[in-house]
Amino acid sequence: MHYGFDEDQQAYAREIRRFAEKVLAPHYQADDAAARFRPELPGELARMGLTGLRIPEEYGGQGASAVIAGIAAEEVGRCDFNASYGIIVTGLVSDIIVRNASPEQKEAWLPGIASGETIPCICITEPGHGTDAANLQLKAVPDGDGGWALHGEKTSITLGTVADRGVVLARTGGSGARGVSAFWVDMTHPTITRSGFDDLGGRSIGRASIHFDGTPVGRDALIGEEGGGFVSTMQGFDYSRAIIGLACLGAAQASLEEALQWARDRKTFGKPIGSFQGVSFPLAEAATHMLGARHVCYEALWRKDEGLEHSSEAAMAKFWAPKLAAEVIHRCLLTVGHVAYSTESPIGQRLRDVIGLEIGDGTEQVSKLVISRHLLGREFAP
Repeated sequence: MHYGFDEDQQAYAREIRRFAEKVLAPHYQADDAAARFRPELPGELARMGLTGLRIPEEYGGQGASAVIAGIAAEEVGRCDFNASYGIIVTGLVSDIIVRNASPEQKEAWLPGIASGETIPCICITEPGHGTDAANLQLKAVPDGDGGWALHGEKTSITLGTVADRGVVLARTGGSGARGVSAFWVDMTHPTITRSGFDDLGGRSIGRASIHFDGTPVGRDALIGEEGGGFVSTMQGFDYSRAIIGLACLGAAQASLEEALQWARDRKTFGKPIGSFQGVSFPLAEAATHMLGARHVCYEALWRKDEGLEHSSEAAMAKFWAPKLAAEVIHRCLLTVGHVAYSTESPIGQRLRDVIGLEIGDGTEQVSKLVISRHLLGREFAP
């Protein structure tokens, strides 16, 4: 057993941090204030290989390990948390396509994602079905020519206002998971309308509600088998949940480092405030808990790379790391005090931003359900 990254992984982390500090960090607060998705971002990420991390080299990607993808998400999350969605979403979508699409589909779809020319999204959540995604209602109605027409609404779709392609789950058959198929859809089609949200956090990621009014999809847009879309898509979340955890921990780590420096510099009663236990002990607790959560995230990714079962570890990472990150960032804001309460400080924005991933990609309750069933056995768990 070896705790720590090898030399190549350490060098990669340093490279991504330098890039993120120089290219991404200067835009973090400005993009939030403008509530805009910066159109240059996909190209910036792509030039560093970050939109093609999980895409095989033959399709223009990096063919990187899950652990490397985690390192990238953590380092980007430190500097521009919202830019990490470019890693999270492209990684999840790419994983679904790599595992389930035909060679011809991979050749047609993956290079654009890797190059940053294609901005993808994944459309699962509906107004009446979030956690209960197996019972989604968006319909794929046969068109008589071997294809389908999509009718219905998806909501809370990350990058929904800007994506030009999307993995869309729709009902092609009966009730339940086996009636759901996945399609690669042209999100610019005139039958699609989108409306963005005015959110508390994540204001630059283009979260949207999307309406499909007879959107045509051919059989060549079907990903995998008809009726297999739900299962194949859900398998990808085991990977993305650990990536999400690390992006959140990256934001928390940046806040912790700022709070630690403040505790050294700020003086009261003639001493640095860090010399008071009431200030230093909560920061020590935060560092301890973050180290544990970080290990859980990287173990989930390591297990994926090794071909081992990792659903439970990924669920642990998903419910613990975002929740912990929000708690740590809040503590750091209180430590720095009125200075951090100003919008001139990024700490408050980080708090608003990470809260969104306590909700997205699986709630705390769903994650605990996965863990409980792993521990107890399905017949003895909720």
